[in-house]
Amino acid sequence: MILKNLFRRKGRTFLTVLAIAIGVAAIVALGALAEGVKSGYDSFITGSKADLVVSQRNAMDISLSSLDEKIVQDLAAMPEVTAVSAMMQSFVQTEGVPYFFVFGYPEDSFILGRFNIISGVGFDSREVNRLRGKPIILGSNAAEILEKKPGDSLRMIDSVFRIIGVYETGQELEDSGAIMRLADAQELLGKPRTVNIVYVQLKNPAYGERVKARLQRLYPDIEVNTTEAFADKQVMGDYMKGFAWSVAGLAIVIGGVVMMNSQLMAVMERTREIGVLRAIGWSNRRVLGMILGESVLVGLVGGVLGTLMGWGMMVASSDVMSFFGASTANIRPGILLQAFATVVVLGLAGGAYPAWRASRLPPVEALRYEGGSSGKKVRRLPVGGMALQSLWQRTSRTFLTLGVIGITVGGIMTLEAMVRGTKAMVSGLSSEAEIMIRQAGIADTGYSTIDQRIGSKIATIPGVQAVSGVIFSATMIPEAGAFFIIRGLEPHGYNIQQENIVAGERLTSNHQVMLGKMMAAAMKKDVGDTIELIGSRFKVVGIFESNSTWMEMGGIISLRDAQSLLGKPRKVSLYMVKVSNPVEAPKIVEEINARFPEIHASLTGEFADEMPDFENMETMMGAISFLAILVGGVGVMNTMLMAVLERTREIGVFRALGWGRRRILGLILQEAIWLGVLGGLSGIGIAFGLGYVLEKIPMMGEALSLVWELDIFIRSIAIAISLGVIGGLYPAFRATRLEPVEALRYE
Repeated sequence: MILKNLFRRKGRTFLTVLAIAIGVAAIVALGALAEGVKSGYDSFITGSKADLVVSQRNAMDISLSSLDEKIVQDLAAMPEVTAVSAMMQSFVQTEGVPYFFVFGYPEDSFILGRFNIISGVGFDSREVNRLRGKPIILGSNAAEILEKKPGDSLRMIDSVFRIIGVYETGQELEDSGAIMRLADAQELLGKPRTVNIVYVQLKNPAYGERVKARLQRLYPDIEVNTTEAFADKQVMGDYMKGFAWSVAGLAIVIGGVVMMNSQLMAVMERTREIGVLRAIGWSNRRVLGMILGESVLVGLVGGVLGTLMGWGMMVASSDVMSFFGASTANIRPGILLQAFATVVVLGLAGGAYPAWRASRLPPVEALRYEGGSSGKKVRRLPVGGMALQSLWQRTSRTFLTLGVIGITVGGIMTLEAMVRGTKAMVSGLSSEAEIMIRQAGIADTGYSTIDQRIGSKIATIPGVQAVSGVIFSATMIPEAGAFFIIRGLEPHGYNIQQENIVAGERLTSNHQVMLGKMMAAAMKKDVGDTIELIGSRFKVVGIFESNSTWMEMGGIISLRDAQSLLGKPRKVSLYMVKVSNPVEAPKIVEEINARFPEIHASLTGEFADEMPDFENMETMMGAISFLAILVGGVGVMNTMLMAVLERTREIGVFRALGWGRRRILGLILQEAIWLGVLGGLSGIGIAFGLGYVLEKIPMMGEALSLVWELDIFIRSIAIAISLGVIGGLYPAFRATRLEPVEALRYE
């Protein structure tokens, strides 16, 4: 009977299944992406055949770990050690690919043995010395997607590399990247004499603890782990999983509301049928089980369809996904189990209230039901036309539909406000400078590295009043239970003078730190105390507060100390340029970009918009918004279609009284537009509610900044109305095609 009930309303069932399937597809595809990143990291760490991995203490990612290259020589000299290999890993932009992983190894590294050269030659070939350009070996996936072969060139940042070979490891992430010589990687990434991690092979694994203790005495700012333990500490996969569930969660919640709406309408539509079942002896529990069974079955079918859709999304976007190590092979049983567990819970939750309502219907009242009117007094609004009155008379359906639109719009608004807030926080770095400068060709501003000599040259340009560099990164602080944002500033630079000191004083020399007010409270530190950052101790000389709360989630140390800690000697992340006459700033920007192609200068107001981070983030936001709008549109269409079916006889009466098809079309579309307008307003309320909840999350919420601007609200209302119109088009068209005689006979 459950199957029969679902097939009687194929359109409604299909739309409900589709809404759920889209959410499941997001779980499957994004879950596979997160799994690809994690398995990729695990592979090149544990597959190295090393016994130990040496890294910087509390580094948040391999690419953010920084070690002095001298440690390699010290390790090689230890009697317990058989072989040592340094490694650098990061991602850059290259020829249309925003995130391209690169790995740097010494030419004699024992790890290179795991890269099977399938075309061309390796770094140990004599041909390498005769080639023009720096040698690089592409992974097989990268070579196929970029359409490159040995002998071709590849530009990354400001360097041109010559492809000497193509390798294969069997691991998607590595095969979608490239390997280069360590010295070339250090030059490309602006980190001379620095490595990210060091792999160590021991003569006997039992020597591990002895080597670890000796190393940590020599280098207090390092960590030594087995390869398995080091892989487990990497948080990139966890971050990706969190992102995947946050995106998929939005689609799933919308799908759940759509399911509840659908099932509630099914109960209302079948009121007389349920009355008959109760009259012939069906118990409350049996009716409850039937409705819940329908909900769970719809969820399971949506799960199957969503899995197929997720697989299709992976295939369709394989070129992009492969650069993150993701493929259909990453759709593993664990991901499918999560997806189907979600839809079962969704089916039970979405069908719970409709099932309860169905089980509580008194048989006599149910048998008297006449398509929405059971003899009760009709409720009317004191204002509004027929379209608004129709929505008001079906409050359950209307409010659930408003929930679908509101969640869709509210989620999109919150994401937009977060992005704008982050941009505003980045602009807060400018310290009232008119121009900001980053490295050109980078995939993420966090990896920007600029030679200080460029800053000295910029200072000589006519009209430039001051040039001040900043270096920033993040590390984990166990005692604060969060990450710590490190900013390195020149103690006597103009930008440090802009900091608002609430206790103590500004930096005057090295080995001092100014703590953000929020971080000082989290760490329970005051002026005169000391803290430890990456193995070095700093004295707290001041506490500052800022309009950008994320700046308070860390501290400021001298530029030289930051360069030493982060392995970037004589390098900065950004330059802020103060000009004598702000009117001349655009002209100076043009001159800087013309004279120094390795950097990118922007006016402060345009800097955030031109950052690769935000360009990629906005692309991702567009995809998330499309997903949410797609699910929301399906939900509105489902509701409007059910409204038409429920009012078939009513529409037949209108047609019999002389209403034309255009007038019927207008009535249904008016209802859809009203739903859009009211849904948009509810979305604004939901957005504010989500923002309030996010801001209450410890540490994360305090660092979060939401910026609400007028165009966000205008766009939200426009999206909501569009959802209503698009969702109402087909149902309205269907209503116009109803023949009066057939409609009047509808039961």
